[in-house]
Amino acid sequence: MQESGNLLGSLLPLVVLFGIFYFLIIRPQQKTQKEHNAMLEALAKGDKIVTSGGLIVEITKVEDAFFVITHVDGTQSRLVKSFVASKWEE
Repeated sequence: MQESGNLLGSLLPLVVLFGIFYFLIIRPQQKTQKEHNAMLEALAKGDKIVTSGGLIVEITKVEDAFFVITHVDGTQSRLVKSFVASKWEE
């Protein structure tokens, strides 16, 4: 009986530590990722975005894995959706 008590006593700190990691690190990170994915899905033609490189560009066309974007000088290029940092709100 004491061996099972020792086992429970030695595993309890690990369970508590995992719970702390889950609620302080894993859960907020998953929530942020879900919000970012929802923002990417909601982007449409004409929206202005900030790229992960810091450029502010306008979306010209939405494709499956890319956005066709227009720079301030009028040049167009394709941007992978994962490189969108945020939507630009003026």
